[in-house]
Amino acid sequence: QLQASGGGLVQAGGSLRLSCAASGFTFDDYAIGWFRQAPGKEREGVSCLFRRDNNTYYADSVKGRFTVSSDNAENTVYLQMNSLKPEDTAVYYCGFRYTYYTSSDQPLLRIDDYDHWGQGTLVTVSS
Repeated sequence: QLQASGGGLVQAGGSLRLSCAASGFTFDDYAIGWFRQAPGKEREGVSCLFRRDNNTYYADSVKGRFTVSSDNAENTVYLQMNSLKPEDTAVYYCGFRYTYYTSSDQPLLRIDDYDHWGQGTLVTVSS
């Protein structure tokens, strides 16, 4: 089970931190991906983190502004979003997949890279 939270309304230039709590998964070799879907657009990959070695990847649109991190003790992955722009407005989702046989030297930023999804959390950035 994945539980995403932390969305809200923020002004442009502001910050938010999203959380994705994973529970009920047996093993700890996995990746968490953050995706977003804006109205009328397809879901797109934003960032991912490999728990195994904490390798992280980002979409070009968020590099330098977003940071993904993990609290392994809590099985929670965070997405710190700074310098938010109106175009960051979207419903944000987290996805989960085991990565036993997956190298962490390539990003996992496609929808079909993930097997489990949490409910979304809405981020609205006002101009």
